[in-house]
Amino acid sequence: MSDDATQALRATAHPLRLQMLSLLTGAEMSAAEVARELDLTHANASYHLRLLLDAGQLEVASEERIRGGVAKRYRHHWRDHPTRGRSSSAGRLAWARAMSAELVRRVGQYAGRPGSFTDAELWVSEEDYLAVRASLLEASNRLHATAQPPRTEGTIKVAMTAALFEMRPS
Repeated sequence: MSDDATQALRATAHPLRLQMLSLLTGAEMSAAEVARELDLTHANASYHLRLLLDAGQLEVASEERIRGGVAKRYRHHWRDHPTRGRSSSAGRLAWARAMSAELVRRVGQYAGRPGSFTDAELWVSEEDYLAVRASLLEASNRLHATAQPPRTEGTIKVAMTAALFEMRPS
């Protein structure tokens, strides 16, 4: 894996930064807006946004003058996320740890609401595996492509955590 891809994966393999990437998929937001939405200090939000920006996971979508300063508005382009491609074993493990922590947080926060949970380690035909993988990718792409700014009227907050991969027989 290239140094850039490693840096991007390390930057995103953190539960708080995963939340930020999700938030910035649906809207351009400033550090102050991210801080308010995630109940963080402005300094903490700025620090994590800077790491994501340096890793190439965010872009500065616009800038605006506020009280004599310049506020940057950030945006995440989810199609460029480092986990969409291949990564090292260490990178996949770091990503899985961050996803696991986020899943625990989300389930704890939204327990009892309608949803779908599954856990499986199965033997299936390659054709069925490829079809399910395509469906999962389609669902993920649809959610990301239709993401709206937080609290937009007529929207609901949802979470999706998915991992599907071919395993080596033990």
